[in-house]
Order: sequence, then structure tokens, then C-alpha cells
Amino acid sequence: MRVAFLGLGIMGHAMATNLAKAGHEVTVWNRTPGKQVEGARTTATPAEAAQGVEVVWLCVSDTDAVENVLFGPDGVEQSLTQGMIIADSSTISPSATLKFAERVKGNGVAYVDAPMTGSKIGAQNGSLVFIVGGDEADIERLKPLFAAMGKKIFRMGETSKGQATKLAMNLQIALIFEGFAEALTLATKLGVDPGKLLSLIEATMVRSGVIDYKGPFVLARDFTPNFPLRLMHKDIRLTLEAAKEARVKLPALETVEEIYEMATEDGHKDLDYAATLTLLEKWAGVQVKGNAA
Repeated sequence: MRVAFLGLGIMGHAMATNLAKAGHEVTVWNRTPGKQVEGARTTATPAEAAQGVEVVWLCVSDTDAVENVLFGPDGVEQSLTQGMIIADSSTISPSATLKFAERVKGNGVAYVDAPMTGSKIGAQNGSLVFIVGGDEADIERLKPLFAAMGKKIFRMGETSKGQATKLAMNLQIALIFEGFAEALTLATKLGVDPGKLLSLIEATMVRSGVIDYKGPFVLARDFTPNFPLRLMHKDIRLTLEAAKEARVKLPALETVEEIYEMATEDGHKDLDYAATLTLLEKWAGVQVKGNAA
């Protein structure tokens, strides 16, 4: 298929690379020039990238970035033609997603929201899980592209339901990791070996995919960004905004958002979100690490 891939960050570069490897005809664009994808043609603007393609796929930082790429100067909108599909793997506002979809619908263009989970490693390995909202026929047309980048697709409903579900998923990730980080900090302060605590967690009902993935990084003091703190913080704020629109109270997430705000003030925004642990450590006067660290 002919695909324009817009946004070559931590996730997007690997996703575009896998599309090109799978034999699709890929054009790419990135806000910051200089990034290349082997097997793809680099373009100067989103509008240029989108000319003559069947699918425009986005993976950018936030709602404003999606709006600018689609509708700003040199945006995709000027290159849209009937029958095209826009697929958005950014994590953005569900209500904004509906507005964007409605706007391009006038050009005969379908809109599928397709945020994903799986982190940097999943993007590189082509094993992402896509959380999708949109018309079933449009999603069917996109299946060869999904297959090149991921291992599973979950259709959650019509357009915007993928974004709504992704926020609910990231809410859980943020809260689960915060609980893990607090437990590690308290256990360390009380003299418990955090490595032994992690082994116990893995053998009991406390175990979770979040802890399985993040635990070894934390014990090794490796906060290299698989999912940057600034982006998780953005998603937490999006979730709180969506909850406010829906008149839903999220008291635990409101508290965790304050932790992210303070971690950002401490200069950790470009580290992995697991670096929120360092704030708890600072307050407790301890450092969590495995015996081998």
C-alpha cells in the first residue's frame, strides 16, 4: 500500500521502518528534519508526504501536533482525496478526535484512531497491540499495515473509542507503577531487599505486566526512556480532562499527576516515566537498587 507516515519519534521511526520492510511504498515526514527511514522517501511537509497515498498514518506527540499536521500550513488536508484513510497512533483527546474525523469526512476521507501499547521494544519488533476506533470496513483495509507493525488489533468501537480506551489503559499503568514505586521505596526504607521483593511479587497475585517490564530496569537504575515521563504526564492530563468532560472523578490519578508535575520540575521529563521513583526516594532518603546494580 502507499502510505505517508508522519512523526518519526521513539515509536514512529520503528513503525515506519517496519512498514517499509514489509514492502509498502512509504513516504515519511518529521517535524525535526534529518531523520531518515531506510526504504522510505523523505518529504519536506505533511502535505507533500500525503500526495497520492492511500493511507496517512500519524504518530506525533499530542492533540495540538495532530491538529497542526492535519490542518496547519502545509498540512495533510490540502492533499486529501476521496477514499483515503487517516490513521492516528498518537495518544490524544477523544473529543478532538471526533472533531478531526468530522472535518475530513467532508473530503470523503475515513478516520481511524489507532493508539497502541507495547513501548519502544514492541515498535522495533513489530509486536505492538493496537487499540482501534473506527468503521470495520476501514479497519479491514488497514490490516496489512497493522500486521507489519503489530501482533494484535482490538476494535473498541467507532471513531474516538480507541483513544478513550488508551486513556483508560494508561490510567492503570500510571497507578500500577506508582503503587510499585511506593512499595519499593517503603520496603527499602524498612530494610527489605528490593530484588527479593520483586521475586515475591512475580510469584503472587500482585504480579502485573507493568511490574514484569519495569522491575528489572528500576533495579538496574536504568531510566533510559522507553516511554518518556513527559508523554505519560501528557496522557495523565488528557485522561483527567476527558474525565472532567464526562463528569467522572479520578482522585488517585489526580494525586499521581502531582507526582509527575514535581518530577518534571526536578528535571526528569525526558527520562522514562519510571523515574518518578526518584522523587519518592528523595523524600524517603533512600535509593532502590538490586544487589547487582
